[in-house]
Amino acid sequence: MTERKPTIFIVDDDPSVRESTELMLKSVGFNVKTFVSAQDFLDARFQEGPGCVVLDVRMPGMSGLELQEKLVSVKTPLPVIFITGHGTVPMSVRAMKAGAVDFLQKPFEEQDLLDAIQRAISQQRERKSKRDEADELRKRLKALTPREYEVFSLLVTGMANKEVAYELGTSERTVKAHRARVMEKMSARSFADLVRFAETLKTHSTDH
Repeated sequence: MTERKPTIFIVDDDPSVRESTELMLKSVGFNVKTFVSAQDFLDARFQEGPGCVVLDVRMPGMSGLELQEKLVSVKTPLPVIFITGHGTVPMSVRAMKAGAVDFLQKPFEEQDLLDAIQRAISQQRERKSKRDEADELRKRLKALTPREYEVFSLLVTGMANKEVAYELGTSERTVKAHRARVMEKMSARSFADLVRFAETLKTHSTDH
């Protein structure tokens, strides 16, 4: 399935910045949507897909930083790139700590913005790939019986078969049988795979 062309959302109250940035981004093949305010952007309805938000820091009403915080709180998959003519170091630190990809001072070089957009889209694709993997692993996890799940949970902490058997009050032979079924149901080619799967599930347990 072919991925949709990335859409860049420009949120800036300065019409000259919106128009010039839109023209530049369209010239290199991006879909572009522009918004005059943070609220205008929030009121819009759009399908989830590849892209990012190019966001002015200071705007009438909701600021760019406040919009970023709102996007983070609703777990939007869209990365944020800030552009500003009035940036301060504390402002940029706050933005980057909240997950911004870059913080560009106006007037910025076109190539700097294009480089930041490419980084943002790459990061977004990587996050989506990891979320998709976690979704698939959760489906496999549901196929485990309660006892297989217990064995899985103990094994990935580093326990040996013998220790798991003692913990569960069963024989080492039974644990080995459960372990084999866990490996099969989780599609793990090695014990290292199983440990990595557990880490992925833990990392993405609150992604939804």
